Amino acid sequence: MAKLTEAEAKQYSPLTLAFLGDSVYEVLVREAMLREANTPVRKLHSAKIRLVCAGFQAKAADLLDSVLTENELAVYHRGRNAGGTPSKNADPYDYCKATGFEAVFGYLQLMEQTERIQMLFGIVWEHRESLLNQDSH
Repeated sequence: MAKLTEAEAKQYSPLTLAFLGDSVYEVLVREAMLREANTPVRKLHSAKIRLVCAGFQAKAADLLDSVLTENELAVYHRGRNAGGTPSKNADPYDYCKATGFEAVFGYLQLMEQTERIQMLFGIVWEHRESLLNQDSH
C-alpha cells in the first residue's frame, strides 16, 4: 500500500480513520503484552480487554492531549465529534473520546508514521497502570 500524504489522510471520515486506528492500537497492545510475559491466552485476553475499551482509551486520549500536534489534535477532535453508536457497555462520553483516540492512530497509520505511533503508544503503555486506576470523568 502506498503512503498517503497528510492531505489525503485527512480526506477520510473520522469514523473510517477510527476503524483502522482501533486495529492498529489493539495490535500494539497485544504485542506489548506478549513481549512482557509468556502468559496463557485467557489471561492475555482479559488484560487486553481492559486496555482497548472505550473507558481506557478516553483516559489515554486525555493523557496524550498535550503531546499531540496541531494536525493530530484536529483529527482527534473530528473523531471525537463524529458521533457513532456507542456499544451497550460504553459511556457515550468515553466512546466519543475513544473514537477520536483511534482516529489519530488510523490517521498516522495511513501516513506510515510508525515512529510517531510508537511514541504515542509508548506514553500510553508507560502510564497504563495509573490510567487503569483512575476514576472515569
